[in-house]
This record gives sequence, structure tokens and C-alpha cells, in this order.
Amino acid sequence: MTPTTNKQNGDGFQRIFKATTCSFQGFKAAWLHESAFRQELVLSILLLPFSFYLAQSRLHWLLLFGCLLFILFAEVINSALEALADSITREHCILIGRAKDLGSSGVFIALSFLVVVWGEALLNLFV
Repeated sequence: MTPTTNKQNGDGFQRIFKATTCSFQGFKAAWLHESAFRQELVLSILLLPFSFYLAQSRLHWLLLFGCLLFILFAEVINSALEALADSITREHCILIGRAKDLGSSGVFIALSFLVVVWGEALLNLFV
């Protein structure tokens, strides 16, 4: 007897392919509808070549690169939260406002992490 699933994307390898398709749809939606995501993606693309120059080791490069991915991750999560909240109501709601502020704080943390890590790398380059 095979277990059944109530998941929309199925299970096994079929689920992996469908989940990947959903992920690319998410990237497309972020690009089309979220100016902050576009700005942060362009920033990441511009900074990526400098990461190879600034990195003092492979591990250091992974940290520099990871900061760029972390910003994109935080922005996608924040945008998803905002879209979900807006689908519930656009009227003032204290809890929805708090959720949106918390999502924004996550992006701020990711940007702060980038400033600290990349700032340290630049400092090491010039000092």
C-alpha cells in the first residue's frame, strides 16, 4: 500500500520538479512586482565580481556571497508576507502592521549584516 499525499505538488521526484517551477514563478513575481527585490538583485550582481577580489580565502568568499543571498532571501520572505497580508485586508490592522514591520526588520538585519561583513573586507583591503 502506497501512502497518499494531499500536497498539491505531489511527492517524490515529481514534487521536486513542481516545487522548482514554483520557485522560478516566485523569482519572476519578485522581479515583476517588487522594486526592492530588483534593486537588491542588481546590487548583488554588481557586488559579486568584487567579492572575488576582496575575499582572502574560499571561506571568506562564501561569507561575502552568502550576505548577498541573505538579502535576497530576506526580501523574498518580506515580500511574501506583505502580499499575504494585503490579500487579507488593506485596512489598518495592528497585527498585520506589526507583521509587515517585522518582515521589514528582517531585511534591515540582512542589509546590516552585509554592511558589517563587506565593510570588514574593505577595511582589510585598505589597512
